Amino acid sequence: MLKLIGVIVSILLIIVIFLRTPQENVGLSSFATKSDILGSPSSAERFLNILTVFGIAVYFGVALSLNLTS
Repeated sequence: MLKLIGVIVSILLIIVIFLRTPQENVGLSSFATKSDILGSPSSAERFLNILTVFGIAVYFGVALSLNLTS
């Protein structure tokens, strides 16, 4: 069960990292202005930052517990 959570969090982190675009790239901002899925570019960036930090914390927790049990 814990390994499954680790795999899901890993895939989620990969997706979130691919969604994050550099500031000079207009990919995220043009996407956000064409559709209201992510909201404004600043709120989308804030949401992705929070999601990334949460995902990394969960990933480290799962990895630590898996290493301690084996």
